[in-house]
Amino acid sequence: MNGKKIKIAAVVGPTASGKTRLGITLAKRLGGEVVSADSMQIYEGMDIGSAKPTEQEMQGVPHHLIGVIPRDKNFSVAMYTELAHEKIKEAAARGNVPIIVGGTGLYVDSLINNVKFTEYEVDEKLRQSLFERAENESPMSLWQCLRDIDPQSAEKIEPNNIKRVVRALEIYYTTGITMTEQNARSKSVPSPYSAVKFGLKTADRAVLYNRINVRVDEMMKLGLLDEARKLIEGGGRSSTAAKAIGCKEFIPYFFGEQTLEEAVETLKRETRRYAKRQLTWFLRDKEIRWFNTDEYGSFSEIEDEAEECLRSHIRL
Repeated sequence: MNGKKIKIAAVVGPTASGKTRLGITLAKRLGGEVVSADSMQIYEGMDIGSAKPTEQEMQGVPHHLIGVIPRDKNFSVAMYTELAHEKIKEAAARGNVPIIVGGTGLYVDSLINNVKFTEYEVDEKLRQSLFERAENESPMSLWQCLRDIDPQSAEKIEPNNIKRVVRALEIYYTTGITMTEQNARSKSVPSPYSAVKFGLKTADRAVLYNRINVRVDEMMKLGLLDEARKLIEGGGRSSTAAKAIGCKEFIPYFFGEQTLEEAVETLKRETRRYAKRQLTWFLRDKEIRWFNTDEYGSFSEIEDEAEECLRSHIRL
């Protein structure tokens, strides 16, 4: 690239907002390749529950980082950025436009901002002890420990987000460096990308929530229950799949603790809550150009506007 920044696009937003369609349309019109930024679609076998695009939906557009990681393998944002950087460079070398598509905000931000992660040996005993403390005492107790060590990180992490609290504590106990300090150091290397970001949402939150409900019903018709059963049987209640939305909600049903109808309603509720968290994350990014999909006469109008914007960006 002769030292120049690679021109890329990112399509972000909550689940069921239309990211897959917009990303594929832009790729088809501008000669692009899609690089997924979804923390569940990257795993093998989690197809229906993670809403992986089908071959038909891909319309011949090359897609990367979908279904490439075994379900039993631990996978981190640091591993994701390493893989994604590689795929972006390869696409650009082919003369194609890399288009990042996904709703995992941490993946998107870490990739585009070229965040560098501190290398540290994972201490499984330490990790397990932290999770056990959250379970035996309370998530709030663990979060308060983080607040004492790294108040800046604690402000950004909800007490109930045990996974992120544990990771922040792991970093400090293993390296002696707080996550806040690590983040400051990690952004010292400029990003190799010049990115234009498109966000999809709805002006009326009820419209998005209804889309989510409809999508869950469609997933059930496609065989989501069988997929979840196979994933649970293959890995148990503590597996990566068992912790994913679209799978974990069926565990009470499989063990006779809930009816199927109750499990489906739980899935809809948890998916709506997840969408809300996604919106909270992305709305903090002032560089995103937002499209309220319920304010357009048709989705094709959004596609046309985004295409024009991306073409202008590439020409700069």
